[in-house]
Amino acid sequence: MKGFCEKAVASKCLSKSPSDTSNTSPPLVWPEAGFPDSKSSKNSSWSTFFGSAFSIFDSHSESSACPRKALHSRPNAWTTAVRKVVTGGSMRRIQERVLGIARTGISNSTSDIWLLGVCYKISQDGSSGDEVPGLPAFEQDFSSRIILTYRKGFEAIDDSNYTSDVGWGCMLRSSQMLVAQALLFHHLGRSWRKNSYKPCELEYVDILHLFGDSNASSFSIHNLIRAGKVYDLAAGSWVGPYAICRSWENLVRSKREAADLVERVFPMAIYIVSGDEDGERGGAPVLCIEDARRCCVEFSRGQDEWTPILLLVPLVLGLEKVNPRYIPLLRATFSFPQSLGILGGKPGASTYLIGVQDEEAFYLDPHDVQPVCSISTDNLDADTLSYHCNVIRHIPLDSLDPSLALGFYCRDKDDFDDFCSRASKLADESSGAPLFTVAQTHSTLKPVGQDGDSTKGDTVERNNSFSMIPMGDGEECAGEDDWQLL
Repeated sequence: MKGFCEKAVASKCLSKSPSDTSNTSPPLVWPEAGFPDSKSSKNSSWSTFFGSAFSIFDSHSESSACPRKALHSRPNAWTTAVRKVVTGGSMRRIQERVLGIARTGISNSTSDIWLLGVCYKISQDGSSGDEVPGLPAFEQDFSSRIILTYRKGFEAIDDSNYTSDVGWGCMLRSSQMLVAQALLFHHLGRSWRKNSYKPCELEYVDILHLFGDSNASSFSIHNLIRAGKVYDLAAGSWVGPYAICRSWENLVRSKREAADLVERVFPMAIYIVSGDEDGERGGAPVLCIEDARRCCVEFSRGQDEWTPILLLVPLVLGLEKVNPRYIPLLRATFSFPQSLGILGGKPGASTYLIGVQDEEAFYLDPHDVQPVCSISTDNLDADTLSYHCNVIRHIPLDSLDPSLALGFYCRDKDDFDDFCSRASKLADESSGAPLFTVAQTHSTLKPVGQDGDSTKGDTVERNNSFSMIPMGDGEECAGEDDWQLL
């Protein structure tokens, strides 16, 4: 954002713990002129360094690698001091400075802010239509989104000794946040806001319980890693957007096969929008309406043709950085009423992007370290402060890692048709380089019209203008070698 000047948010982050002081200190403010702008490779190296540093004390190596571990298990003053630095706010702030993701506050810009399909009018002019005036409304909406961060002290993941996801679980946490917002929208509606009074809504508490850090919670990282083993998910290792999207698909399917009441746990179908070879290679993914309908039919066990549906769109939009031609398209997706935001961030540091203003994206950061928290479904007076944050962080869109994933939630067929209409219009305006396209069936690549009616197109003809489009980093496609793995 040109002329971007940050101001600190006066309030502190709601999520805090005795060992994590990053949220109890005033938010960092980096002047635009002095803000570090490191190369992606440098960012990745520093992220690896600090990720390892954070993991030293919260994740344990296999016992076979440390035969004398018992002899050195007694804590000493040096270990205690280093642990305090590594897990404390000072190290968190150092990490943010190096990675360049610590920009906080709201700019002086009077441009509108889009937050998951809702427009907030920042200028002094009168608002109209769906626009909501004022920063206070934006801040309340932002702090009402569920944030899921690093946790420590949970039960070990499967046969590993990992009792924390510090340093490696940011993509898993980002994906949990996106799915949590989908459940919030489904059960409580987009207009829901977090209130300070008790008791909490039963649906809200049920959602938080699903993401607890134990095998008993359906959507814990324990169960997500187990469902994603076929995509190389493992405790202690990083994972990309495509693998995490497929892992969620497997997790939901396994829960559906294991229980007849899975609809109450995950009350929507899930569809991964992919390109050729089932998304294993680059290219503009195709949202096939017939596949989406089939997912709904399978979810409802043949009782309904259309159900609520979660759409996940993993993308690769360049080589080392996002190709600039895609940035306006990414920005536009936040204006879709169905928007669930973007899984993305800088190399080695995944975040959950939920809003945009000019060239900056607002995000929820999973990198804060908090003690494990378990909320039971019958505890309507539970302390849920660690699941919300009002420190508003932002990141330049042109600094995003090119591997990311879009999320959308469609409540019913009319909502799905509206989404298809908006997506088709966005593809038409992409100058031949869409994020994804919409087609009726796999047998043809003819796009759905901007009316978005998914019942049309029983008789379609091939339209070569909507064939697969490689997503290279250059302005021109350089051939198959430029396609990337998702």
